[in-house]
Amino acid sequence: MKISLLHDIIWFVGLILLQTLVLNRISVFGVAVPILYIYFLIKLPRNSNLFYVVISGFLMGLIIDIFLNTPGMNAAATTIVATLRKPLIDVFFSKVEYEDFVPSIYTGTGAFLRYIVVMVLLHQTLLFFIESFTFFNLTSTFIHIAASSVLTLILIVALDSLMYRRTSGI
Repeated sequence: MKISLLHDIIWFVGLILLQTLVLNRISVFGVAVPILYIYFLIKLPRNSNLFYVVISGFLMGLIIDIFLNTPGMNAAATTIVATLRKPLIDVFFSKVEYEDFVPSIYTGTGAFLRYIVVMVLLHQTLLFFIESFTFFNLTSTFIHIAASSVLTLILIVALDSLMYRRTSGI
């Protein structure tokens, strides 16, 4: 229990630092910004307490908002995504035999890819619509959502593949 909490804290802090210090300075063609901190919510075990998941998502979004001076946008998006995480796991993964199930590219590639696509698209859609707060320039908003989602998905798959190789010793 203490080891997993320490592991979560390290991932939490590491992803926030990576996002705020490195990834937010990357803008591909002025359209796509990789948003990797959602990986923390994606990789939490299925049986994680809902309160723990929602509070973690809210705090992560709030800390990102403080660093980026964005008033509650990331906090709102990550809180909603954190709330919908467990039902989405149940939809995309067949009944899991064990409670400590952690979604991974190696626990079912197709299911994991569908799961992260929905999670990332949901997060990006919420984030960019809260940011624009208008339906006036929908084309630009959809381009930002699509480009940032693709970039984020590539980074999540790469990071998940790297983490598996590192833990399995391949």
